[in-house]
Amino acid sequence: MDKKVPHPLFKLATELGPLLIFFVANAKSNLFVATGVFMVAVVAAMIASYVVTRHVPMMAIVTAVVVVVFGTLTLILHDETFIKMKPTIVYMLFAAILAGGLLFGRSFIAIMFDQMFNLTAQGWRTLTMRWALWFFAMAVLNEIIWRTQSTDFWVGFKVFGMVPLTMLFAITQMPLIKRYHLEPASLEASEADAGDVRKR
Repeated sequence: MDKKVPHPLFKLATELGPLLIFFVANAKSNLFVATGVFMVAVVAAMIASYVVTRHVPMMAIVTAVVVVVFGTLTLILHDETFIKMKPTIVYMLFAAILAGGLLFGRSFIAIMFDQMFNLTAQGWRTLTMRWALWFFAMAVLNEIIWRTQSTDFWVGFKVFGMVPLTMLFAITQMPLIKRYHLEPASLEASEADAGDVRKR
């Protein structure tokens, strides 16, 4: 079944909703309660996304799995370290997938971002490398924050720091996307040329 394009506000709610719930739960109670609520919210958001669009982005699936695994470890072992390391693991995993793909001549950024646009091969490679470096930098930043700051500061930074920074980084990539963007006609011609090359 073809996936439906969700309303931007719905997409924003499913992506930011669980983080805001996590922040409020931590402020009202503690990190362990917030972790349990966060796990439920992430899974609920993923289910809602599938019900509405009949599709769940790969990044959302990977993030949900890591949240559930590390959230469970946090609650069972009653150790904040696991949930605090969750962003590090997610960011490093994404960075490794993207960088590893480039080593084999593949740009997995298209899969990760659900093929929201069409770029030339050079465009995909450049964008993939930039995002791989960004994810690595965010992993390092998360480690610095949770190891040197209070739990409340880390929770606030996770919600109101990481998300805006990532959005800002995504916006700064728009010139690159426009530079290497393929129009439908160009895309068809590119695919035709590739087909001719394969026949030779």
